[in-house]
Order: sequence, then structure tokens, then C-alpha cells
Amino acid sequence: MLKQVQSWCAINTGTANLEGLAQQASVLAEAFSALPGDVELVEPAQVTAIDSAGREFEKPHGKHLVLRVRAKANRRILFTGHMDTVFPADHSFQNQTWLDDDTLNGPGVADMKGGIAVMLHALIAAEASGAIGSLGYDVLINSDEETGSLASRDLIAELAQGKLAALTYEPAALPDGTLAHARGGTGNYSITFTGKSAHAGRNPHEGRNAVVAAADLILRLKAMERDDITINPAKLEGGAANNVVPDHAVLRFNIRPKSTEAMEGFDHNLADVLRQVEAEHEVGIHRHGGVTRPPKPVDDRAQALFDLVKACGAELGQDIKWQSTGGVCDGNNIAACGVPVVDTMGVRGGAIHSPEEFLIVPSLAERAALSALVITRIANGELH
Repeated sequence: MLKQVQSWCAINTGTANLEGLAQQASVLAEAFSALPGDVELVEPAQVTAIDSAGREFEKPHGKHLVLRVRAKANRRILFTGHMDTVFPADHSFQNQTWLDDDTLNGPGVADMKGGIAVMLHALIAAEASGAIGSLGYDVLINSDEETGSLASRDLIAELAQGKLAALTYEPAALPDGTLAHARGGTGNYSITFTGKSAHAGRNPHEGRNAVVAAADLILRLKAMERDDITINPAKLEGGAANNVVPDHAVLRFNIRPKSTEAMEGFDHNLADVLRQVEAEHEVGIHRHGGVTRPPKPVDDRAQALFDLVKACGAELGQDIKWQSTGGVCDGNNIAACGVPVVDTMGVRGGAIHSPEEFLIVPSLAERAALSALVITRIANGELH
């Protein structure tokens, strides 16, 4: 397992590195061919973004890996992971370093090439046991989780349909193996403002200042924050020379709703606020984006899956705990399809999304054993 993780992490798979992702997908397809079923590389869905000039453009993504096993089985589950990392091809963090005998530092070692190895070897062990012959499953390893899974969310929803449960292999929430429980949601928006330029000295009254309109919206957005939603205006682009009334601006912001009600309420209220700013500043406004991952509450069916994981951990001498988190992942999307999911079944490690990212190497076998036992218990009917 360690050898695989190290070889996979030597391939740069920043979400925009299509060449690296293609190489990684090919290597993973070969590795997952050890399982029964057919491996397929699926084209990404079309995704658009807004550039600094306010123009919409298509954003390319890598292919996604899908494996389908026993597609006609009555009881089927879903396994998901991602091959992309947050470190682009030109990032300084590309190499691996041993911090001590049990701790490996490197890009993607925890998030989540270590998790992919855990998933693969848990499934290999479960298949070898002969205990899961009546259980069907799909595996999805997407190429764009780190940027919101916009090129794979429809595929996630398709594969989640009819599934009894799902396991996702993000790293544990804490280095001690604690799982993420309930999660908030997230959304990313780009708002383009189109005003009217004019001379700042001779006829400023004839201009319509797009930057001022954007600044007004920023203050209104912050005023919309509540206990159940935070709003982060993250980047404002626009303006020109000091003596020109700016006729263009783009505002990018992120929301973190803690509940579905907060998410839907914000989306409804935003439409009204945009109309008000548009009218008061006499500018044109174009909205792009929205919620990418809905909040993930834990209902009774999901809790039953957590309880099963905890019971399997206890049998293996692992004390499994969980806690709620504001972070998001593909588990949010799966839960939104009504499928129970535990989404931190990957390795123990930490400092993800930073050059200090590390993997606690003994957790590879530890967490694979946990997953293998959970899978066999589900196959035996211990989850309804």
C-alpha cells in the first residue's frame, strides 16, 4: 500500500493539470483492475467560470474513473474518492519526506491518495474473503473534488441512485482517526457589474461606478450573515485609472450554510438584493455560480452507518469517534441524494492543503481493515 501511495503521489495531479490527471487515471485504472467488474474512464461534464473581464469560459477537467461490480445485485453500495490535489504543477511542494519512521510528508499522501489505497485494498480483502459475493458496488474516483466536483456532480448523483450506503475516503477529521459527522454546505458565486465610464473630473455624474456598486453589495452580503450561515466576500476585481469612473467589476464570494433552510433562504434573498443594487446604482448585474455542496445533516439511517463503523472499529481495537465540521466534500453531494454516507474513511494524517501535509503510515493497513470489516458486515445484512 505504501509503495502505491508513494508512486501515485509522485504524479502531480493538481485539478488543472490535465496531463498529470490522465497519467494518474491510467495508473489507477490498472490498479483497480484487480477487482471484478469493468473499469471505465468517463468524460467530465462541461463547467464554465467567469474571468476577470466578466466573460464566461469553459474550464477543462480530467476524466473520472468508474468501476461497476455486480451491477444487477439487489443490494449495492458506493465508494468514492478523488485523484486531484490542491497543488498545481508549478507548486513548490512536489516531493516526499520522511518526518519519522511512521510519518510521511508529501502532496496528496493523506488527501487523498492514501485514501484511495485504503479503498482499493479494503475491497480486495473483502472480495478475497468470499463474504461479499451477493453485494454489488460502484467505485468513483473523480478528478475535480478539490474545486467543488462541478464536472462530476451529475455522475455522483447518478451512481448514488438506489445505493444502500456510501463510503468516501477523505482523510480522518483528526490524526487520531476521528470521523467527520454532520457537515455544513458551501457555494461559490461570481457577480459581474457593468456600469458606465466617464471622466472623474469633468463629468463623473454621467458615469455609473461598478466598483462602488460591488462595494455596496459586499456590505449587504455581510449584513445577511446569521448564526446558520457565513458569507465571505473573497475577491474584487475591476477599476481603471484614477481619473476614470470604472464601468466594470467582478466580485467573488463564498457562503457556508449550516442547514438546507439557510442555503435556500440565502439564495432567495440574494436575488432581491441584486435587484436593489442594480436599481440604486443603475448598473447591470450578472450572477454566476451557486451552491456546490448542500449541507449534510446526519439522519437516523446515516447514524446507523456511523454506529456500524464504530462497532467494527471496536472489534479491531480502534476507538472510533466523530465530530461535526464546517468542511465539505463529495459526502455532501451523496447525502443530498438520500444515501447514508461516512465520508472520512481514509487514512489518519493532517495538515492537508499545505506543504506540511502528512500521512501516518500504519493507518493504511489499520483503516483498510476497518473498511473491509464494514463492507462484509453490510454484505451480511447488518445495515438496512
